Amino acid sequence: MAADDPIALHWWKAVPNFGDAISAMVVAHVSGRPVTHAGAGKADLFAIGSIIQVARRAHQDMRADGVKPWIWGSGMLAPVNRDFLPHVQIAAVRGPVSAALLQIETDSFGDPGLLISEVVTDVPEPSDRIGIVPHHTLVDEAAVLAADLGYLLIDPRGDAAEVCRQIASCAHVFASSLHGLIVADAYGVPNTWVAPTGQGHLKYHDYAASVGRSLIAPIAMGDIAGFDRASAQPPQAYAQGIARARAALKTTFPAPLRAAPHMASA
Repeated sequence: MAADDPIALHWWKAVPNFGDAISAMVVAHVSGRPVTHAGAGKADLFAIGSIIQVARRAHQDMRADGVKPWIWGSGMLAPVNRDFLPHVQIAAVRGPVSAALLQIETDSFGDPGLLISEVVTDVPEPSDRIGIVPHHTLVDEAAVLAADLGYLLIDPRGDAAEVCRQIASCAHVFASSLHGLIVADAYGVPNTWVAPTGQGHLKYHDYAASVGRSLIAPIAMGDIAGFDRASAQPPQAYAQGIARARAALKTTFPAPLRAAPHMASA
């Protein structure tokens, strides 16, 4: 692969979801190179998303072309078999839970979604709006609640950059979408974890541990109306953890995937 070729990046796109779509935006920003979507078996890189299990399924054996794809900031939904590790290169994982389950020794953690505030910079001034960012499977339920409360429904299936702008514009965000929480953290917006019906909790705790965030248990969707927002831990309380994760992500981005110097300065 030439240094100015597009990076073949795998991200989940079976259903429109901003948390997965921002992967290409962030990778292009950090690498200085264009990005194209690739199937898991042909990818150069896995980044944003709970997709380590996808990488494992695709790389239980060495690729015929000898390429070992990189994993940078990815996480998992549940423990995975480690049989694929000889066939990939790990630059960083989402958090210490992923690292422990993979039995890899690293202190480089972070979800690359934390870098989106460097990409989508044309955000509105903060307002007094309260936003709800549901998991993409819970939009209809959240829409009814948002309408009843006069809150802003932020549909995760919408344009990724616009979803980020909407999150950045809020005074507080309630999210069952993991990247609703992460993007709110990226923009310094206080946020509260809402129970992700039908979803496991591993990925949420993995991210929280990566930035030193206290994340004990989610609240129910039905409890949003009566929730005391002042009791929520603001991102400023774990700002050092966010800064540390951002720095680790930039430092560990795979050097072979960075743009050639003449491209980066163009």
